[in-house]
Amino acid sequence: MAPKKRSRVGEDKVEQVKVQATNPTGAGRRRGSFTRSPSFDSKNVVSPLSAAQFPPESFEEMMEEAEDSLADTLGAIVKVIAKHTEPNFSLPWQMRHQASSSSTGFCIEGKKILTNAHSVEYHSLVKVKKRGDDRKYVATVLAIGRECDIAMLMVEDDAFWEGVVPLTFGDLPHLQESVTVVGYPIGGDNISITQGVVSRIDLQQYAHGSIELLAVQIDAAINSGNSGGPAISSDRECIGIAFQSLKGDAENIGYIIPTPIIQHFLEDFEKNKKYTGFCDLGVFIQQLENPQMKAALKMEKSDKGVLVLKVMKTSPAAKVLRRFDVLTHFNGHPIASDGSVDFRNGERIFFSYLFHTMFAGEEAQVSFIRNGEKQSATVTLKPREPLVPSHIEERAPSYFIFAGLVFTVLTEPYMKAEYGDNFDYESPVQFLRKWLTSSREELNEEVVVLSQVLAHEVNVGFEVNNIVLRKVNGVKVKNLRSVVELALAITEAPKVTDEKTPDFCPAIDDNMVKFEFEDDEVMILGREEALAATATILSQHNIPSALSSDMSDLSSSLDDHSTVEQKPRAATASRQKGSGGKKNQKRKRQEKK
Repeated sequence: MAPKKRSRVGEDKVEQVKVQATNPTGAGRRRGSFTRSPSFDSKNVVSPLSAAQFPPESFEEMMEEAEDSLADTLGAIVKVIAKHTEPNFSLPWQMRHQASSSSTGFCIEGKKILTNAHSVEYHSLVKVKKRGDDRKYVATVLAIGRECDIAMLMVEDDAFWEGVVPLTFGDLPHLQESVTVVGYPIGGDNISITQGVVSRIDLQQYAHGSIELLAVQIDAAINSGNSGGPAISSDRECIGIAFQSLKGDAENIGYIIPTPIIQHFLEDFEKNKKYTGFCDLGVFIQQLENPQMKAALKMEKSDKGVLVLKVMKTSPAAKVLRRFDVLTHFNGHPIASDGSVDFRNGERIFFSYLFHTMFAGEEAQVSFIRNGEKQSATVTLKPREPLVPSHIEERAPSYFIFAGLVFTVLTEPYMKAEYGDNFDYESPVQFLRKWLTSSREELNEEVVVLSQVLAHEVNVGFEVNNIVLRKVNGVKVKNLRSVVELALAITEAPKVTDEKTPDFCPAIDDNMVKFEFEDDEVMILGREEALAATATILSQHNIPSALSSDMSDLSSSLDDHSTVEQKPRAATASRQKGSGGKKNQKRKRQEKK
């Protein structure tokens, strides 16, 4: 369904579904409601065929073949046991306690295993266990597709693959087609089989990836631990991967990742030897159904399309499209006034599906109307680059400590760490605005926030936290690295001598560092005093360095005493929680169990 007001194509639309993704059982890494495995229900079991319907020989042969076929299918489905060590985004120099989880995976051609990305996120060890086998085999994670919530594993031990018949993939199912979800949900150690039918095929918000991609809705229960399990068709082919379920009043509504998304992930890995992501056109659009508005844009009555509201400066469309263009076609597919395109017989889907099927570096043809003139151009697609990332690629978060001021990068994991699973309600408005409606103005741009202030006499009076940093010494902040370079005078800021300019401050000299924030708050510190205090603060809180490891090349610009040995009995910095923000942008959330 197309957005009612304003949306970022390929990312968030206003109308979203409140979904809860199936978290690996026992993960303990995110808050959420866990449901018990449903009790045995005869309605979910296929009724056995009557022997009276067939001659004895043919009936016995058919049943033997069916059992052999089912055994092969179940033999390819494995239990995934993982240990996770997640970074502490509130205290970015630390890691959180190790957690355990179990989920499901299945074997495919090439001696590979597919499961969900959230099943192995921040993994430190992954093992897999076959049905009927008491041995657990160590698995290597080859690729993680965070947007599409798919991960690929490999087991090197040849003994694991003995007798395994890999699953093959079927086509995208049709409505009312039967589907069987197989996995290892909570409530027991043995494999579980649940049956249902396909009830909807549309773009849905992926809880783990924070992006809208094609998904299949089914009326079979998907419980915690089912994550990564295959959805099997009546032809014994895999037609999807279980990954999330509806949270709320509705029951037995689950979602599977369909084969077009799975094949895109596999082909991406085959082409690039790594996961590169799903492409994004990079425009904000609006439905265009009002006749007077169409006339104002010099459109003919028969013309259809969507209005371009904003083009991201770093996007593929930046050199082609502009505000108030009317996007009419993508690769020859006509775009309706509600943003939909033909999908299958009698079905329509939002047009972002078209560029989600393409790969980075591929060219696409776009047609548009500009000031009444119909034009077309070619764009080279590339993966989406959100200003506020949904993930940080399995590394520790970046941080910089200066006189007790802890700066870090605004990400979804950071907001979740600070404000919980309801971060999209409870986060400060300035965070949500950056997350929902802002885009990168230049490459490598980041939103830098003052996370907290570690108390010291040098920062007396600066009792704030979780505010966005805007400038350092009058220079606009590009990313966290630029903050370090300006604060340490690696990059020299231009001197402001004109008293009429807003950046003029009579107290500023070469030894001063001025921080300006989005709420007009200002902090001014002496550089030498700040560096000396930083060493003391690091020692007090047992923090190994004032800089995260990804900026270690800048550490030489710090005084030698800015990096200290850890004291085993030192106290850890306590968090000063912010007051949160207004409930804003009531997006229907998708959360993991």
